[in-house]
Amino acid sequence: MFKNKIMITTKIVIRKKKLQDGTYPVMLRVTKNRKSKLLPLGLRARKEDFDGQEFKKSYPGFRKRNSYLAQVKLQANKIIDEFMESEKDYSLTDFADKFLGKDHTNIIVWNFFEQKIDILDRSERLGSARAYEETMLALKKFYPKELKFKEITVDFLEKFELSMRERGNQDGGIAFKMRQLRALFNDAVRKEVVSLDHYPFKHYKISRLKGRSHKRALTVEELKAFSKVDLSEHPHLVDAHHFFMFSFYCRGMNLADMTFLRWSDIHNKKIHYSRRKTKKHFTLEILPPVEKILKFYREQKSTSPYVFPILLKEKMTAKQIANRKHKVLSRYNSRLNEIAELAGINKRITSYVARHSYATIMKYKGVSTDIISESLGHSNLGITMTYLKEFDNTIIDKEHKKLLEL
Repeated sequence: MFKNKIMITTKIVIRKKKLQDGTYPVMLRVTKNRKSKLLPLGLRARKEDFDGQEFKKSYPGFRKRNSYLAQVKLQANKIIDEFMESEKDYSLTDFADKFLGKDHTNIIVWNFFEQKIDILDRSERLGSARAYEETMLALKKFYPKELKFKEITVDFLEKFELSMRERGNQDGGIAFKMRQLRALFNDAVRKEVVSLDHYPFKHYKISRLKGRSHKRALTVEELKAFSKVDLSEHPHLVDAHHFFMFSFYCRGMNLADMTFLRWSDIHNKKIHYSRRKTKKHFTLEILPPVEKILKFYREQKSTSPYVFPILLKEKMTAKQIANRKHKVLSRYNSRLNEIAELAGINKRITSYVARHSYATIMKYKGVSTDIISESLGHSNLGITMTYLKEFDNTIIDKEHKKLLEL
């Protein structure tokens, strides 16, 4: 019975990819026919706290963790024995399904998160992987214990929302994390890991978090103050200022597209590029403020093929690029707010404010919504109208005051 079967082998390992908190996921590696699959165990460890296949004594609670790992090994061996004794062939997926268990509502949420993050990482969808990881970390801060899908109720979500709010999160950030959690839950439902009977998002509505966001566009006066701010004593802010003004004068070009903009994309007094998000091609006339910024970076005499000093070298892995973009964006947004303070602007500014400001000020100048939508590369007018909401309210308020002239 055993002769024609190749046994699965298992080993406790830690993944090479470091997580944001400095730890590494502890996984069960299963191997058959030289092919391997990593199964999440819901545990993490620093390299110095893990020795081979178990936690070192330096790790607080190492006995409890190692006892759990011993149970994992026993469970894995039991599953292998069952497969070997059966007359059917079996795959790594069969093992994974058996290992993760059939009591769907008892599936550990952390395991499912880790598995999702691992799949996205290996698919080089690193932005999505980071979004799930940030959501998992936020959820673990609220509920650090073992969490099962059946425990995520409407009441649980409301308390999680309150917890994030108390930590200083705004509606936009809360809604973002809730959408990631909902997407994970939807994935679990599709894979029959959890029943729709336990689905909490029927009654917990993320949409109610919309509409409370702060204004994202600068007024004409604010933009003038921002553009003319004196940075002579703040040289570390110059790049952020150039990035923002370049974006504004280039139809709201976002940082992702600016990151990959090459000198070879600029010829005949025009910028030619394809937006990475939509793949739509743009040809932009170079306005004088843009030419001034380009001249500044030409004079840096960098050997890089890229216009802006964002990517440190041309040959970088997808992971290196994602990490670099995340680091630069975080620093960029922080420095934009330093500039805003110097310019006397009492408003939080992010990279996307340049895009919203472009749309709003174009509308203020009398440009039609259709043309603004086309210049931004929007697929429909609805997206553009979202950009212009606060402008419309400002105009309505201004016109409304004419009643006082009666």
